[in-house]
Amino acid sequence: MDPVKKSLWSLHLAVILLGATALFSRIIPLSALDITLGRAVIAFVVLAFLVKLTGGNLQFFRKRDAWIALLLGALMAVHWVTYFAAMQYSSVSVGMIALFTFPVITVLLEPFFEGIRLVWQDIVSALVVLGGIWLIVPEASLGNEVTLGIAVGVLSAFLYAMRNLVHRKYFSHYGGAQAMAYQTFVIVCCLLWFGSKELYQASQHTYLLLLLLGTVCTAAPHALVAFTLIHLRAKTFSLVACMQPLYGVIMAMLVLNEQPNWQTLVGGMLVICAAIYETINANKLHSKRPDPAQR
Repeated sequence: MDPVKKSLWSLHLAVILLGATALFSRIIPLSALDITLGRAVIAFVVLAFLVKLTGGNLQFFRKRDAWIALLLGALMAVHWVTYFAAMQYSSVSVGMIALFTFPVITVLLEPFFEGIRLVWQDIVSALVVLGGIWLIVPEASLGNEVTLGIAVGVLSAFLYAMRNLVHRKYFSHYGGAQAMAYQTFVIVCCLLWFGSKELYQASQHTYLLLLLLGTVCTAAPHALVAFTLIHLRAKTFSLVACMQPLYGVIMAMLVLNEQPNWQTLVGGMLVICAAIYETINANKLHSKRPDPAQR
């Protein structure tokens, strides 16, 4: 098979596996924090092994990178906890749609990192996302679990956008698997003291689910993404990644028998369309910028 086609299929598989992580918020009988801790422990072991297996090492290139890794890991720790919590409060469909407000949030935060100016199209995208979220919100009260789930999901999206911007500006010289190995280690260090007795006394079935989450749905897709970027453009990766909420909603319908209402579906389409637009627009802007090495 052609390497590009093989990479494209691998990328879709990676995005499906990442979308499947949402299902574990419902099928693992643990809190969001315990799920995140279990996931991070297993993912770190597997990712560190993969780095060593491929001839890499886990040493930092510069001393300051250790502090950046600490910040990235802390952002990821809270992002993962709020990611699972959003779906436990509401549903997989609502939680994933709320999370995918992050491309637009990223655009709104970029001026603080890249020194670029917002354009009117970005404001329109933000308004479209707000309209999509407004459609999904049942009532303006955090006493409603769906509304609370949306609020927590948007917070998770904000943290993810922050993590991505910091990573791109200060940590992009590390490979995907290596960078995630650092971050999962920090997640373990951050959450180890807060794990409940339910995690340590869980059933064998629960541990098997955590093993599946940490390996097949966390370490494996990150390794696949690193492989696909050898043959695919970053734009292709970004666009396919926007399919994650769609895959997640479909899997929730098939596995968990979730039935999203029309407001959730329409609101979700608005959010996803805005995410796709901003992804295309961002890649156009980056392609027009001169290569830093040529300046």
